[in-house]
This record gives sequence, structure tokens and C-alpha cells, in this order.
Amino acid sequence: MHPSAHVAGIIGSGSIGVAFAIVFARAGWAVRLYDPDAERLKVARQEIISKCSALHHYSLLQETPEVISARVVLCSDLASTVAGATLIQECAPEQLALKIDLFRQLDDLAEPSVVLASSSSALTASSFAETLPGRSRCLVAHPGNPPYLLPVIEIVPAPFTDARCVDKALELYAEVGLAPVRLRKEIEGFVFNRLQGALLREAYCLVRDGVSSVADIDKVVSHGLGLRWAFMGPFETVDLNTRGGVGSHALKMGPAYARMGAERGQHDPWTSDLVAEVEAQRRSLIPLEEWEARVAWRDRALMERARDEVQRKSQ
Repeated sequence: MHPSAHVAGIIGSGSIGVAFAIVFARAGWAVRLYDPDAERLKVARQEIISKCSALHHYSLLQETPEVISARVVLCSDLASTVAGATLIQECAPEQLALKIDLFRQLDDLAEPSVVLASSSSALTASSFAETLPGRSRCLVAHPGNPPYLLPVIEIVPAPFTDARCVDKALELYAEVGLAPVRLRKEIEGFVFNRLQGALLREAYCLVRDGVSSVADIDKVVSHGLGLRWAFMGPFETVDLNTRGGVGSHALKMGPAYARMGAERGQHDPWTSDLVAEVEAQRRSLIPLEEWEARVAWRDRALMERARDEVQRKSQ
């Protein structure tokens, strides 16, 4: 791999900062990893080497861990971290006051064309960047954890974020091997944590109500739901589960899901207009005449995973 001319300035050397350093360095970028804590930076260096060695063991790197980790320069000065950077990735703790202060400094230091992205898990860009002179280049880029293994990254612009900045972010994250998803509007928790949170809330309720144990709930996901979710999402899952697709599923199962939601004090009905919108989007992806072939694809994917698991256990 030839080194890139791009430079990533990563603010914060905790677990997400270290993970992003690996993502960008693996893609050939020069990386500057900033932290005001010198001891934390020393630990971060060792973590980068250790994690790259593990990735190399599983043949997930095109270069040696030494080459990749050498692209990461540790920085204790914010101005030198930001100077000449292509992209700034803020990875500080999820504290609003801290992010407000950091983005104020970053907006002062970074060149006007540089995207300022936060790895925030729930806080929106509007909450920490709204008053900045350069707010139009600020957005959230929320990764899966760790991003060197979970490639999805949510690009969440504020109402004031320039569309060109969003497009640039989408391009840059795709360039380093991530799978960017653009949200159409700001919402606390974004998509990733709202989906995760919905499942967690119900899991807690099932334990509270004495329905199931923690271990068995985890088993339902790891031996059932999660096997399908490893390669397709909830809409495709139900679309392929019911002949006739997602519209047929909503007709048959919608009332039961509505009762389950009402049991938890939730009233978000699958209206006919909403189901029609989901159905239209699914059919644009997989027409009904291709439904049988897609079901066969799902089954092959599950069989491949079952085979790999048998082989893993036999080793």
C-alpha cells in the first residue's frame, strides 16, 4: 500500500481514538494522535501495536503492524495536531462542556476547509457547535466499536452543516474502508444507539418481569436474531421471512407488535402510509420476482456461518 497524502488529526487517545488511529493508518494516512495526558499516550502506542498485531494474525492487514503503527505520531500539542490535517476526528469523553470547549479550539486552529467530526455516541453537533463561526464544517461521525472491525459510521449533520462538508466526509470515510451512512436529520443517539437501545430496553424489561434470564436472552440473540443480523438488517429479515414481503409481514404481525409496544407504554403504530413507504423502499432494492432468489441467498449465508462454526469447534 502506498502512503496517502492525507493526514488525520485525532483528538483523544482513549479506546475510540486508538481505534480510529488504526483505521486511518491502515489506509495509508499519516495520523497525529493527540492527548493532554502524556502517560495515556504511552499506553495508546502499546495498544496500537497490540491491536495491529492481532489484526495481522487474522490476515486483516496488508502491511506489517510495525509499518502501520509507525504512521501514528503522538502529539501533546493541539495546534500541531491540527495543522495541515485533512480531517479532524474528535474522540474525547461524552461530556458536553468538554466537547464545546474542544470544538471552540478546533474551529480556531483548523484550516477553514477541514471537516471537524465528533465521535459522539449521542450528543448532536447542534449541542456543541452551534455558536461557532465555522459551524458549517462540523458534524458527528459516530463509529461502530471498534471501527477497525465494525466498518459502519453514521454521518450526522446539524441543520447548519454545509452539504459539501457532508459529501466530503462521506468520501473520506469510504476512502479509508468504512461504510458511511448519512442521516437525514439530527436525533439523539442516532440510528445505531437507538436500535441498540430499543433491544436493551426490552431485554431489561424481560429480566425485570421474570420472563427470562440474562444468559438466555443473550442466547436468543447470539444463536438466533444475531446470526441473521450479521449480514442483513431488521427490514430485510422480516421481508424475507414472509412470502409477499414486508407488506405482508406488517399485515400479519403488525397487530401483535402493536400490542407488545402498548404493553411497554409505546404507541407508534405501523400506519398504512408508513408500511407503504417501507414496502416501496424494499421493493426498489429487491423486486418481488427476485424474492425467492434472495431467500436462497439468506439460507446460503446462514449455512456458511454454520459450517464455519462447526469447523471452528472441531479445531
